[in-house]
Amino acid sequence: MKPRLGIRENALQFTVLVLINSLVGAMVGMERTVLPLLAHDAFHLDGHTAVLSFVAVFGVSKALANLAAGRLAERWGRRPTLILGWVLALPVAPMLVFAESWSLVLAANVLLGLSQGLAWSSTVIMKIDLAGPQQRGLAMGLNEAAGYIAVAMSALLTGMIAESYGLRPWPLALGGVVALVGLLLSVAAAGETRGHADEEARQAQDTTAPLGLGRLLWLGAWGDRPLATLHHTGMLNNLNDGVAWGLFPLLFAARGLDLGQIGMLMALTPAVWGLGQLVTGAWSDRVGRRPFIAGGMAVQSVGIAVVAGLSTLWGAALGAALLGLGTAMVYPTLLAAVGDRSGPTIRASTVGTYRLWRDGGYAVGALLAGIVASQVGMEGAIWSVAGLTLVGAVHAWRGLGPGRLVPLVLPAA
Repeated sequence: MKPRLGIRENALQFTVLVLINSLVGAMVGMERTVLPLLAHDAFHLDGHTAVLSFVAVFGVSKALANLAAGRLAERWGRRPTLILGWVLALPVAPMLVFAESWSLVLAANVLLGLSQGLAWSSTVIMKIDLAGPQQRGLAMGLNEAAGYIAVAMSALLTGMIAESYGLRPWPLALGGVVALVGLLLSVAAAGETRGHADEEARQAQDTTAPLGLGRLLWLGAWGDRPLATLHHTGMLNNLNDGVAWGLFPLLFAARGLDLGQIGMLMALTPAVWGLGQLVTGAWSDRVGRRPFIAGGMAVQSVGIAVVAGLSTLWGAALGAALLGLGTAMVYPTLLAAVGDRSGPTIRASTVGTYRLWRDGGYAVGALLAGIVASQVGMEGAIWSVAGLTLVGAVHAWRGLGPGRLVPLVLPAA
């Protein structure tokens, strides 16, 4: 039977993938409140660069896994790549619970990054396959909403558990349960979607040959202006998220907030981010990607500046909410735009390459923030990221240009 394209036509499989991606999000959410504080309290890391090292290794490993996921999804299939991601997630929680040295925490974050890259990239590619070209923004909005609502719930829950029972073991043990459920659900219920991409290619008469890694990287760096702009913007988006992940809990603690309040604030950004994507992804299908991408980066800049400039709980909450709103505008729209710019034949590799750039922003942000914070303090580092994000908004507006993105027409290599 020939595969049918569309979210409604593939409702059951699409729903399963939404649920799986919420579990992927919950895995990383368990760290957002607890790990920066654990670095300071349990391992006595005082240097900002040292504290942020877990974000850096997570970003590097996830970025490389994203690139590998695209290639593996084309060669092995989407489902085996997803399952491999969950297998790599299984040891993460036990390693964090029993770690007696910071090096073991870093090793756990390497595995977490590899797992996130393979599993999240697979669910993105699979949903794009199922949705077809007309509902790409909606599909990405639903996918990213599920993931980041789960990040928020996990961050809030671990903060509440830590407030009552301490930073270890119970807040982090939650990840072990999530990884096991994610693996079992992926094995039992996730179906292969590569046939849907093949059907879309047939309908679109897409005859593009698979691209080599070098050509993909060249197109994404500067060879194709719209695609390169999407990659640069994605990297900057996750640069500021890495700073929020690593520095915000320390900043809030330094301002006298307790663990429960910090957990609430760290959950607020991904909660607004997740819920907002239910609207923004589908809306961008109708009005275009450029206003959401450039406008969202500007809103992020304002949110980061508010966190740096207002020292009260309510000021921090306002800034965190604005950061979440701006990211909701940007996140699913960037993924949908990458899908717009790449035909079904090269989609998996193109999405993987974009996510290489995007999640590399975690590592860049952690290193940059650590260096700047050591010179001018945490607030100064956060102000500098707010300014850089505003520059990114201008770059996105100029680089994408008016009109809708269309698939690349590639001459023979």
